[in-house]
Amino acid sequence: MAKQDYYATLGVAREASSDDLKKAYRKAAMQYHPDRNQGDTVAEAKFKEVNEAYEVLKDDQKRAAYDRFGHAAFEQGGGAQGFGGGEGLGDIFDQMFGEFMGGGGRGRRGPRGGADVRAGVEISLEEAFKGAKRTIRVPTRVACEACAGTGSESKEKGSETCTGCGGAGKVRAQQGFFIVERTCPTCGGAGRVVRNPCRICAGTATVQRERSLNVDVPAGVEDGTRIRLTGQGEAGGPGAPAGDLYVHVGIHAHDIFQREGANILCHVPIRMTQAALGADVEVPSIDGSKARVKIPPGTQTGAQFRLRGKGFSVLRSNQRGDMFIQIAVETPQHLTPQQHELLMKFEGEAQGHQKGSPETHGFFAKVRDFFDKYGRAS
Repeated sequence: MAKQDYYATLGVAREASSDDLKKAYRKAAMQYHPDRNQGDTVAEAKFKEVNEAYEVLKDDQKRAAYDRFGHAAFEQGGGAQGFGGGEGLGDIFDQMFGEFMGGGGRGRRGPRGGADVRAGVEISLEEAFKGAKRTIRVPTRVACEACAGTGSESKEKGSETCTGCGGAGKVRAQQGFFIVERTCPTCGGAGRVVRNPCRICAGTATVQRERSLNVDVPAGVEDGTRIRLTGQGEAGGPGAPAGDLYVHVGIHAHDIFQREGANILCHVPIRMTQAALGADVEVPSIDGSKARVKIPPGTQTGAQFRLRGKGFSVLRSNQRGDMFIQIAVETPQHLTPQQHELLMKFEGEAQGHQKGSPETHGFFAKVRDFFDKYGRAS
């Protein structure tokens, strides 16, 4: 199946600016993110397409090549990575024209770094407000203790420069007009090989382990926030840097509060008599304190009261949002005989008092007019 145009994938015009591309990418990535579409293979595939398209179009050189040659500019390497099993388009240009211009390429590749690792933590809304600490256990690859991370049985000697690529980590082959670079099959792109591999890690310099890590979740985080711990991912090969650990934060739903950005909503039910007569209602705040809200007489369902500075903490700031109290007037149930009698008396008097229930009287007046017109028309 032919690939969709990268611009169409992101939903932007071909002349879109860098800011337009970034906004479109963020919107699409949020829509199709695996965390929001668990088990949805279609969304997962779309998420990969969006990332591939943005990886090309955000780079000026890659975008220029794509605008001229389309997907054909990247066919040799498979997708947005370009030629050579992971080389950027700048490397492709260097490979194509460096020989003719007397250049020697962009230099040698270093040892292959460790892979990034993903983990997740679940916290309460209160912890998201004030911050939290979590200890997580992450299955990952760490430096082999037997060979001190050298990959060699002889800890001092370690690895040697690969003779297949001269330490570059890639080999060149000419295909017509193009000079294509691919990962060296001898060293796997590392540029070095281990002649006397460690018996524990088989020369990889890393072993599988489960690590315990402490994670500081800052106050004000939102659901889906990603925390990056640099260098805490998988260990790299001999002499290579470790990857990063990305911790995704999930926030549990709360029994009382609903969060909207830096603001908090709190739905407060009150009795019919409180709504009619007025009342002082005590409500909780996310910081554990209490606040009093004055309910004026005649308050209706849906009325909203604002408590400034009682909302959520703002990430990396001393500011706080506001809390909004939304009123719901509750109709009494399971009346006692005395309550029933009193309400019947109240209803009898209310029928002749239009100002007491203006919306009710207004609505049924319109209903009567409607049926009068309907009767005349028939």
